[in-house]
Amino acid sequence: MKRIATALLLLAAAGIATSSLAHDTKKKAGKSVAQPLVSFPAADLKWRELAGTGGIKVADVRGSITGKGPYDAFVIFPAGKDNPYHLHTQNLPTVVLKGTFYAVIDGKRIDYPAGSFYNLPANMPHYSGCAKGEDCLLFQYQADHFDLVQVEKK
Repeated sequence: MKRIATALLLLAAAGIATSSLAHDTKKKAGKSVAQPLVSFPAADLKWRELAGTGGIKVADVRGSITGKGPYDAFVIFPAGKDNPYHLHTQNLPTVVLKGTFYAVIDGKRIDYPAGSFYNLPANMPHYSGCAKGEDCLLFQYQADHFDLVQVEKK
């Protein structure tokens, strides 16, 4: 049952990636030209650890989460990993595929267990992280590069 749920969540994330990639359709002489298939079976994902993050790993599927421009990426947060108080300068849509990710906004903690989706608005200060017990696997995408701007505590 757990494998089926994981497979369904991965398919949902792939659908989101496909949906976001659909915006990349090119126009040529007034007609839309479909882009080639983008396919990343789990075994083909290329994981890398982000330096200075305490073990956060990413696997880019479009663009680069650490580069310029749009990206789609899988992200692994180690269980118990907390982020400092921060914000992002653009909306950050996230699908939680495994574990329980959380955000603390205006002093209220919201847990996002596997199967959850949230779209964090730009410039909203918050804490976030992965609850203890199980690493968190996320799928995130943005129209431009990822950023994390630390904010002084209230």
